[in-house]
Amino acid sequence: MEQLMFLIPLIIAYILDLILGDPRWLPHPIRLFGNLIAFGERKLNQGQSRFSKGMLLTLILTSGTFLSFYLIEFLLKPYPIVYIIVHSIFLFYAIANKSLIEEGKAVFDELAKGITQGRKRLSWIVGRDTSQLNEQQIKKAVFETLSENLSDGVIAPLFFYIILGVPGAMLYKMVNTLDSMIGYKNERYFYFGKFAAKLDDVFNYIPSRITAIIMLFISGKMKYTLSVFKEGKKHTSPNAGYPEAALAYIIKSKFGGPNYYHGRLVQKPFIGIYDRKIEDNDFYTVSRINQFTTFFFISITGVFCYLCW
Repeated sequence: MEQLMFLIPLIIAYILDLILGDPRWLPHPIRLFGNLIAFGERKLNQGQSRFSKGMLLTLILTSGTFLSFYLIEFLLKPYPIVYIIVHSIFLFYAIANKSLIEEGKAVFDELAKGITQGRKRLSWIVGRDTSQLNEQQIKKAVFETLSENLSDGVIAPLFFYIILGVPGAMLYKMVNTLDSMIGYKNERYFYFGKFAAKLDDVFNYIPSRITAIIMLFISGKMKYTLSVFKEGKKHTSPNAGYPEAALAYIIKSKFGGPNYYHGRLVQKPFIGIYDRKIEDNDFYTVSRINQFTTFFFISITGVFCYLCW
């Protein structure tokens, strides 16, 4: 029975994401996470000892998230049907592959109308300054985001679901939300968000590398594995470079390079050795890679559970 209580929410959540994505009309726990982080940041990110205050906020919110969902799991264990329904819903909230692909497609659609529209739409999903990007830079930024967030938004929460169940998946989402809100290296957040950023790096270390390997495997490009791991180290992030490098080798393109973030020029190294022009139909190749990587990871999880539970 425990095997089914693990597998059924995984399958239901995957199917719900394929069908629904992330509808804005649905209440979402990540919005609650964001509100809690914003409230804590307003109260604590001032005066002295900002690193300690940021660490305290991060530890309170992450431990509180895990314990809350662990308590829900404990209370629902005697009621298998309710347990499966509730866990399916929260695991669905934890993954975001369809919405990720839809946001990337929206940038390509707006770019087809004009460079200004493409830059504006891209600014919705990236932190860099998009006002001076050309068409190729916009398309590459979309692909960088799709590859990086395939790890952050799909594989990583599923990885922690395998280890710690729904409490683990939601713990990861809190860590990732903290990093996305306060993990910046600017004057306001450099000290306050430093612990959250480092914690996010730790949580994403294994998932990012798993993501890169699966991307290469399902694309039949395993011969590039050593090159991808060499290139992935170049990224300023200890994790984001690996899925980006995998995608760069798969579609024979080059990512990275200098970009402006919050008014500051960041000298990022280039990732990849090819520099092929990105075409519009490359988006469908990249979206298929995202879909097949997700399906493969879930399938392997199911097989492993069946054989070893």
